[in-house]
Amino acid sequence: MSALTRRAWLAGLGLVTASAAGALGYRAWRDRAPAAPPARNEAGALVWRNWSGVAHAYPQTRAAPASEGELAALLRTAHAPIRAVGAGHSFTALAATQGTLLSLDRLTGLVSHDAANHEAVVRAGARLGDLGPALSAIGQEMANLPDINRQTLAGAMATGTHGTGQGLRALHGEALSLRIVTPRGDIIDCDEVRNAGLYQCARVGLGAFGIVTQARLRNKALTRIRKRVALVALEEAYEQWPALVAAHRNAEMYVIPFTGLAATIVADETDDPVRPRGPDQDSAFLMALKGLRDWLGWSASARRAAAQALLANTPAEEAVDEGWRLLSNDRPHRFNEMEYHLPADAQIAALREVMGAIETHRSDVFFPIEVRRIAPDEAWLSPFYQRESGSIAVHAYYKDDHQFFFDLIEPIFRRHDGRPHWGKLHSLRAPDLAGLYPRWREAMDVRRELDPDGRLLNDYLRGLLIDA
Repeated sequence: MSALTRRAWLAGLGLVTASAAGALGYRAWRDRAPAAPPARNEAGALVWRNWSGVAHAYPQTRAAPASEGELAALLRTAHAPIRAVGAGHSFTALAATQGTLLSLDRLTGLVSHDAANHEAVVRAGARLGDLGPALSAIGQEMANLPDINRQTLAGAMATGTHGTGQGLRALHGEALSLRIVTPRGDIIDCDEVRNAGLYQCARVGLGAFGIVTQARLRNKALTRIRKRVALVALEEAYEQWPALVAAHRNAEMYVIPFTGLAATIVADETDDPVRPRGPDQDSAFLMALKGLRDWLGWSASARRAAAQALLANTPAEEAVDEGWRLLSNDRPHRFNEMEYHLPADAQIAALREVMGAIETHRSDVFFPIEVRRIAPDEAWLSPFYQRESGSIAVHAYYKDDHQFFFDLIEPIFRRHDGRPHWGKLHSLRAPDLAGLYPRWREAMDVRRELDPDGRLLNDYLRGLLIDA
């Protein structure tokens, strides 16, 4: 789809929704940002907030060591709880602390690379958005990338962040070795042979097994991909999904509530010349969906009819470029999110239930539901541990109530044996999680050995890993 075509239908959609204003603007009075916490607490500490704004804290100390030696010294003496923070893109309180907030922003960049085997050693504070061009310069690319690339490498791996594609593992699945600084200040190298238990824990470690300072990544030779985005009827998308996953290197789907439509996105390697994707239009599309919600949310049929009239015949859009330019996106509009990873063969059945619950009970939802596929791996706390997984992510605009995640959506995910994304909203605690991970007890033994005093645990993590 050309930028001109997109602008035309987005403008048309804006006109339709604006024409319904007046008597139908039932949402307008609620469209305001949540109140921000005070900039400082009574002790004068500055506030820290996560990206969506739902978690905040007032760290007593903030630190950004420039070397592993500085980090080791800091961990021995810093005020607990000590929590590492990357981009703050987790929706949970993983990084919140009244003790020491630790940034790895000064531990970034490439350390070394192996051209023959397409491997690179990367410092843990590197942002994924910076790694793309850095790896491209040495003829490599990461095998898979998440939807958003603002995260640090360490933060993304620690929470099981992933992209999509049959046979493609989450980011931590391509970490061949790690270097970790423990709460005692010891520096440990680990892989499948050396300190193997720590390696299998710390690849998805929630920052609870020590601070990862660098990782050796298994990459692939740099290639170009062709990315194709198409709007299709929802039932057609449900039926096509298994075939899309099997036929393409990357496949994902965005199901759009109250429209009867879904966007299917596929990518494959190609030798075709570069055709950049052009200016981002996803933000305008999202706000157009919000406009439909705001002015036609009183009638599901009117909302669906307007969307169908303006969007159903939208032509497909294609772009060709290096993968790091096409697989991740800019998401300027804040939201909150719940994502669970289900057995692959349960994905579409659960998705149908999720859509039914939203369209029956929550006319305020307008964000598309993201659907992806992830290969299994062996990390003990990986949501994909020994299981081909289909993920479903439900979003809510940051100004909107997201309690329905827990009331309506999470019970569906749990009935289908889902494991929650560690960085996204869920209500599970240690007893629930222990039943989902076969190596849970072994992982907890490793954690206690490394951090017997719990210096790396904030209240949220204690609930996840210890408390009944």
